[in-house]
Amino acid sequence: MFRPHRKRAPGGPRFGSTPTAISRNCLDSALACARSSYPKEFGGILRSEEPGLITDLLLLPGTTSGTRHANFQLYMLPVDLGVMGTIHSHPSGALHPSDADLMLFRHWGRRHLIVGYPFGAGSWRAYDGNGEETHLAVRGTVAGPAELALPVYRPPTGRLPDSAGASPLPDDAE
Repeated sequence: MFRPHRKRAPGGPRFGSTPTAISRNCLDSALACARSSYPKEFGGILRSEEPGLITDLLLLPGTTSGTRHANFQLYMLPVDLGVMGTIHSHPSGALHPSDADLMLFRHWGRRHLIVGYPFGAGSWRAYDGNGEETHLAVRGTVAGPAELALPVYRPPTGRLPDSAGASPLPDDAE
């Protein structure tokens, strides 16, 4: 029988083990999503590509949100062993789990993140499946100003096409 498996470093975490870190890109993406959906809640699913490291943010189709809720359509999850938990926002800024959050944590996933207003670098907390706050290291570098700058458009060099026969554009002053 064929049993696929991933190679891991000796002594390293096993695939499917509880994550101990999150990638900077994943965290920044989640904070940006929460910021853009404010004043409504944002909800997503955390996925681990590498053992022990949350690397991806999945947005489930059909997820609904309001000012006090985010409902996941968990039946829309892909069949994937890398799914590790959930992330959602609290627009109020409260970083502690509600009773509904605790119910979700206890029934589904290993790591859960709550991000709160103003959705900055320190406005998030990680929780385990029992709702206890836990440490989650952030791996990766912070994007510098050069990496955040938009690309500048430069027209192609060479001769522009001949505009003979084209009618001039009307002036706004006329």
